[in-house]
Amino acid sequence: MSVEKINTLVVGAGQAGIAMSEHLSLMGVPHVVLERNRIAERWRSERWDSLVANGPAWHDRFPGLKFEGVSPESFPPKERMAQYFEDYAAMLKAPVRTGVEVRQVERNVGRPGFKVTTSEGVIEASNVVSATGPFQIPAYPKIVPETEAVQQLHSSTYKNPGQLREGAVLVVGAGASGSQIAEELRKAGKTVYLSVGEHYRPPRSYRGRDYCWWLGALGLWDEVKIKPKKQHVAFAVSGYEGGKTVDFRRLAHMGVTLVGLTRTYKDGVIEFEEGLARNVAEGDQAYFDVLREADAYIEQNGLPFAPEPEAWELLPDPDCLKEPIMSLDLAKAGITTILWATGFTFDYSWLKVNAFDEKGAPFHKRGISAESGIYFLGLPNLVNRASSFIYGVWHDAKYIADHIVIQDAYMSYGKT
Repeated sequence: MSVEKINTLVVGAGQAGIAMSEHLSLMGVPHVVLERNRIAERWRSERWDSLVANGPAWHDRFPGLKFEGVSPESFPPKERMAQYFEDYAAMLKAPVRTGVEVRQVERNVGRPGFKVTTSEGVIEASNVVSATGPFQIPAYPKIVPETEAVQQLHSSTYKNPGQLREGAVLVVGAGASGSQIAEELRKAGKTVYLSVGEHYRPPRSYRGRDYCWWLGALGLWDEVKIKPKKQHVAFAVSGYEGGKTVDFRRLAHMGVTLVGLTRTYKDGVIEFEEGLARNVAEGDQAYFDVLREADAYIEQNGLPFAPEPEAWELLPDPDCLKEPIMSLDLAKAGITTILWATGFTFDYSWLKVNAFDEKGAPFHKRGISAESGIYFLGLPNLVNRASSFIYGVWHDAKYIADHIVIQDAYMSYGKT
């Protein structure tokens, strides 16, 4: 049997894979994009029903296509986001093959390139781009045994309040997902406890500009002003209900009980770490830092943006913040469901190459891996904080496509 050969094989047809295809096409690089499900599948089937984009339509898109029939200031729902990427791929005539799973990638022996084993046969590629994104395997601490009677769900399998058992809910994780789900559950009449750890809580908008605009204006996408960053800090921003700032005091005043970081479980009792008030205060500090930087920018540039004094006001501390609950007996509290909004981890078991560090994480610089010909795209902080966002992944893909062309020129060079 003949083996298909291609210059570059892209794994994944989400936002990263579609962006990669565009730049490879523009640079004349023969390629194919393999997707085991449908284009933008995670937007379709691994998100809850009411999810919307975290950024407004004018920003959360690629340069080559605006959202049709969508207000630029609105936050498109998940189905519209999936349709956008499908439309974009069609516009590009991108060589996407859906329903094809990549099972293994290994380097060829004694010759350049890689052997890619798929569900539809073998392909040989000079380059392989992993565009599978940061949301691969649901991650949550194995604190509560699966044998316990309480229902346990990860945010990737949560769809709507009707999916949950009767009774109270403990939502663990207060980033974009956890905060939105907690509010939705409370509005559905559920008794909700929200476990809050360290987080970054920016304003949704300020003085007439969305936070995505301020990220650009203040250089925060590019992190020009370098500040020490903590790993695994939740990013609490939301486009929920037209876009509003995530405010844990507001959630508490509407009936969500805040608790600290979930620590241990024993004999039906969950214990929480100290530091709830500190974590909320640090989130407030990050919020006010953005307001201060924005005010300074407006003054420096003489911009006619109306003042917004109410943005500086905080609601009174709720009782659960002043006197934190340190433990919960699930049965006594009526908690029948624990919803883990604790993020994801990588799965590169299919990538049998020397492209990882001692902890199994991708070893790369700007997506160029330690294994020549292997590239990563769409990962958090691949280049900067924009890299796992729609806005940033498009620009990162351009850099990688350029690198592929340069390396191909080295390989094709023949001394005369």
